[in-house]
Amino acid sequence: MIKVEPVTLARDGVRLEPLAPAHADGLREAARDGQLWTLRFASVPEPQDVEQYIAKALAMPERQPFAVIEAATGLVVGSTSYHDIVAPADRVEIGWTWYARRIQRSHVNTACKLMLLAHAFDKLGCAVVGWRTDGINLVSQAAIERLGAKKDGVLRHHSLRRDGSVRDAVFYSMLRDEWPDARARLEERLGRHLNRD
Repeated sequence: MIKVEPVTLARDGVRLEPLAPAHADGLREAARDGQLWTLRFASVPEPQDVEQYIAKALAMPERQPFAVIEAATGLVVGSTSYHDIVAPADRVEIGWTWYARRIQRSHVNTACKLMLLAHAFDKLGCAVVGWRTDGINLVSQAAIERLGAKKDGVLRHHSLRRDGSVRDAVFYSMLRDEWPDARARLEERLGRHLNRD
């Protein structure tokens, strides 16, 4: 049975630190970069709600939230989490992920996913890692599929969006024996990003 505990992960100029109240100012600035809270399907807090966002994330059972740090500058550039942790089934999901606009489409997301997947499969001993996204968020669905995850299905009328509308949730997963091939593809993609960035 897996045991998920706070951990700091780092590679390729990106660091994942356990989310803490001290990250509030950095998260506020990251959210302001692109006014990300205005996106219909995002979980980004409005600047005045960052402290509440952090407190809620830390209080949620079966969630381990991280601040995403740009190592060169020490700046917070986003957040991500392990969530819906089912320890007896050796399962975690990766989500609640968002990044400041200036680092979107850079190597940061690929580096973060590699760190989280490697830790989940190689250190925690997960049998499966899952993702879920909004049915209208085609960009997120494509990104999850590029990781090598398989689409499990759609739960219709699953949960509320920020604006009160109801979303369908699209679920994905990656099994432990699918991880080596996915890792190789992600390492290759990260190399291309780093050469381009």
